[in-house]
Amino acid sequence: MNIVIVTPAAAGSRHGNRNTAARWAALLRNLGHRVRVQVAWDGAPADAMFALHARRSHDSVARYALAFPERPLVLALTGTDLYRDIRHDVNAQESMELASRMVVLQEMGLMELAPRLRAKTRVIYQSAPRITPHQPLRHCFEVVVSGHLREEKDPFRTAAALAHLPRDSRIRVTHIGGAMSPEMARAAGAWAGREPRYRWLGELSHGKALRILARSRLMVVSSRMEGGANVVSEALAIGVPVIASRIPGNIGMLGPRYAGYYPVADERALAGLLWRTESDRGFYRKLRTLCRVRRGLVAPRREREGLKHLLAEID
Repeated sequence: MNIVIVTPAAAGSRHGNRNTAARWAALLRNLGHRVRVQVAWDGAPADAMFALHARRSHDSVARYALAFPERPLVLALTGTDLYRDIRHDVNAQESMELASRMVVLQEMGLMELAPRLRAKTRVIYQSAPRITPHQPLRHCFEVVVSGHLREEKDPFRTAAALAHLPRDSRIRVTHIGGAMSPEMARAAGAWAGREPRYRWLGELSHGKALRILARSRLMVVSSRMEGGANVVSEALAIGVPVIASRIPGNIGMLGPRYAGYYPVADERALAGLLWRTESDRGFYRKLRTLCRVRRGLVAPRREREGLKHLLAEID
């Protein structure tokens, strides 16, 4: 099958949508298909289209559906799709109507859809390869925050939590991710200037980011909305415990009974969890065990089989 994948993130970008498109392209090629990845559909014929982002890929979705109304069109819904755009944006809503099938990246995503749309939607978790954990830094309890600096990520909540930790806490925060605006870059610099326990490294290569995550003792995902964060998949694959904001996208990744949630934007509650994770070995082991239970969800084999079954439905 000749497949075109459309993603609004440009080539060379480290945005989540581009990473998903690149990974799906590799998995689909592994299944024997010919795949090209584009920011916008160039109009060349394809047997099927995979489009990431209902609102931002709407033009490509609409043109493909008009040109090839009988051919499969798969729409992957992102976090801003599920938890914002599909509620009021007419382009996002039309993309969903035009899709033959839709994909959400965690099980809670289905709950945002009307039953008739849910019926044509499949859950495919983003995968990550298993990486052996590295030796953690000895001089501190390193906590990683990994994600681009934009409002939806609530990027400085972990930095704000540091002021509420006990004096004898050894927690140090390493923040990885590019600033999406000059204002965000200035804010990160200001936090680093006044909080010695916070370090912002900016945007790193995927390999470097993974190596830092692999040596860390904990990861925090502080987002206000998520479709199904790939950094959570990476933490699960490595075996690094996670503390996360209590939002549907994180619950869909970590499970409803996970013990490491805090209320969105509540730095005092986050600080309490950080201190408990650092100081209570039993609680730390519990988080690590709960994460290991979910590890199978993010196996590359499982994601490949999910795409294979999806294509079998629409072929």
